Amino acid sequence: MTLANRITITRLSLSLVVFLLIIAGKCWSEVAALIVLIIASVSDAVDGAIARRTNTTTSFGAIADPYADKVLVMAVFLAFASIKELQVPLWAVFLILLRELTISTLRVLAALHGMVMKAEASGKIKTTLQMIAAFTIMVLTVLLFWDKDYNLPRCLVPVLKYIPSIVWWLTVVSAVFTIFSGVMYLYNHKDIIQLSWNPRRETAENKNTAIGNAGTDKIKTAGTTEGAK
Repeated sequence: MTLANRITITRLSLSLVVFLLIIAGKCWSEVAALIVLIIASVSDAVDGAIARRTNTTTSFGAIADPYADKVLVMAVFLAFASIKELQVPLWAVFLILLRELTISTLRVLAALHGMVMKAEASGKIKTTLQMIAAFTIMVLTVLLFWDKDYNLPRCLVPVLKYIPSIVWWLTVVSAVFTIFSGVMYLYNHKDIIQLSWNPRRETAENKNTAIGNAGTDKIKTAGTTEGAK
């Protein structure tokens, strides 16, 4: 296994760590979640750079790397949705999950047909918006639980009342562009969908060959039977 793939797998594991730390609901756990989220995000750039510089790009990495990114995003937003004080719009989180699962399925279909879906501009912008939203909400979550456990400094207390509104807009904007990006991917790769919808049929040549072989086998069997008589 290449070093880049090891980093990708590690990022998948960090997604679970971030999720568990966020739902723990303590100031220390939210700070730890922010640190782990930073490490996971940096690893996304590191594994790709290592794979390109060492010329160790693999089919596994082409599929697993974007998949790990999606798992990280889904883990973070699902964890945020579990915190009532943030008032995360669940419908927006659902749209994000729907898009990510749909495009992940499309990547698998492409791989089954020997194709590789390259990253598009809309996808990169989508990922940037998602990570900006995730980091911003993560920082706000730290402030929220800091105030719960230790009380915030007076200068930061006014920020608390704006947290639900900020979280709502960040999540909705991310969801809207995420759906837009998904529609663009589906449109640009509609040939993969059409190819996957068509049933797999044997060609006439293969069918004739199969029939011919079957006929030959029957003749051989008949000959053997006559000899036995």
